[in-house]
Amino acid sequence: MEKLYNISVFTENHIGLLNRITVILTRRHLNIESLTTSESELEGVFRYTIVIKTTREQVDKVVKQIEKLIDVLKAFVYEDEDVVFQELALYKVGVQALLSGELEKVIRHSHARILHVTPEYVIIEKTGYREETQQLLSDLETFGVLEFSRSGRVVITKPMATLSNYLKNYH
Repeated sequence: MEKLYNISVFTENHIGLLNRITVILTRRHLNIESLTTSESELEGVFRYTIVIKTTREQVDKVVKQIEKLIDVLKAFVYEDEDVVFQELALYKVGVQALLSGELEKVIRHSHARILHVTPEYVIIEKTGYREETQQLLSDLETFGVLEFSRSGRVVITKPMATLSNYLKNYH
């Protein structure tokens, strides 16, 4: 049965690595649902968080292939119940939407916040699950959304095993 899987890939920071990872997914006809890259808790180690929808058997094969790449230190796969995850969304609406007071009610109800106000527009920030950020987008459509952007998933694992512990045992 297909479902969403979170793949955490820990790497050195080298040019072309993301391309080599996406080639592995493309060859298996897997679409990336979400992709986020950042520094990790260890200096010089970067984390790719890739979300794909597939079967457990397929994701395990993909992770094994990713781990064979030279610059990859370790890759892990997690189901949603094994991680805490959020996304960040930014919305730009015309400043006139603030005048009625209705926009503030929508922002408060969705637990979002006003990030920036100019004479022309307001930028709103919402952190949450995709469904929550999508719902706010839908709620803001009546005010005229000028621009919208959403990040990929940012993931922290629930299990206490850490990359630094893994690397200590690896050497």
